Amino acid sequence: MYKEVLRSMENVEIFPIISLVIFVLFFIGITIYAIRAPKEYVEHMSALPMDDDNELTDKQP
Repeated sequence: MYKEVLRSMENVEIFPIISLVIFVLFFIGITIYAIRAPKEYVEHMSALPMDDDNELTDKQP
């Protein structure tokens, strides 16, 4: 049934190409962001899970 629906659509072969292009652009964007991120920010974020000081519990009464 699904094959017949897809065959009846015109230019349906463009959708996988568009999806691939969106995925590749997103992946490249995230990679560039990760490379260009300041080293201090990355070190701070990597230390957060092991940090014993929890700011949320300190502020609660």
